Amino acid sequence: MGILFGILYGLSCLTKVINDFNILLIGRLLGGIATSLLFSVFESWMVAEHNSRGFKEELLSSTFYKSSFLNGLVAIGSGLFASEVASRWGYVSPFLWSFSLLVACSIIITIQWNENYGDSSSSLLSTLKTSIQSSINDPAIISLGIIQSLFEASMYTFVFMWTPTLLESSDLIGVQLPFGLIFATFMVCVMIGSSIFNLLQKNLKPEILIQYILLFSSICFLIPYFFNNSFIIYLSFLFFEILCGCYFPCAGTLRSKYIPESIRATVMNLFRVPLNLLVVTMLMNIERISNQGIFFTCSIWLIVALAYYKFSISKSKELIKLNK
Repeated sequence: MGILFGILYGLSCLTKVINDFNILLIGRLLGGIATSLLFSVFESWMVAEHNSRGFKEELLSSTFYKSSFLNGLVAIGSGLFASEVASRWGYVSPFLWSFSLLVACSIIITIQWNENYGDSSSSLLSTLKTSIQSSINDPAIISLGIIQSLFEASMYTFVFMWTPTLLESSDLIGVQLPFGLIFATFMVCVMIGSSIFNLLQKNLKPEILIQYILLFSSICFLIPYFFNNSFIIYLSFLFFEILCGCYFPCAGTLRSKYIPESIRATVMNLFRVPLNLLVVTMLMNIERISNQGIFFTCSIWLIVALAYYKFSISKSKELIKLNK
């Protein structure tokens, strides 16, 4: 599946050289499928390989931290590199460089990685049925799925909305903002957040930490609703990115503990369906809702996720014990 990710995303990148709407639409479809694989397959493979090699479960949190930290570092470098090659060879050139990197990654996976077939005795339909039943019957799984859907829907909505929100701040109207630099500061904050997680997880259980992440993220999205000052809004965005840096290793650690290995990837992709529906619905109504209203809605989503998680604690004996 990791190789399939490389193939699909590589094809998506190649479609950018063809100036045809239908081809570009197919490219986005391929990119969407690849993105779902990106956010499920690699985490599932890593956890399975970690367990098969007999490493301590406690080391998973450290691996998720390093992954999140390096993602932020690579994002900064990639952004600067893409800007440079685009200025030299045009806007399509970063996609061609991405294609070469994806080919290299697929080759490395083919040569270096062990195959993880999961439960090879189960059919695709059987695995899907088992995943749905497990999600319904296990409060821990469904609460983690709801957190994934609502937090990441808020995060992706933020990706679309931070630029127009800053531009429409009363003190920045008509000002040309350094978007590349702002994005770089966001990625630095993600790295800071992952480092904070690494420090906190030594004394604070991820079951507790995820509640603080949801609460403070909700507060961050209330700032653009109540304030119109660019500096205050920018600070709230920076703090949210720090929380994103905490969220990814924290959520990964929780999924490795509560979602069985045989259905982990399927469950994660199941909850990406409502995630994508929420984002698409929000963007389709973007002209009817003010920027402030969109951030307020995202804040509500996060409060709902937190409330359901607190409710699920009362239903799951394991979560009750860990939250004491």
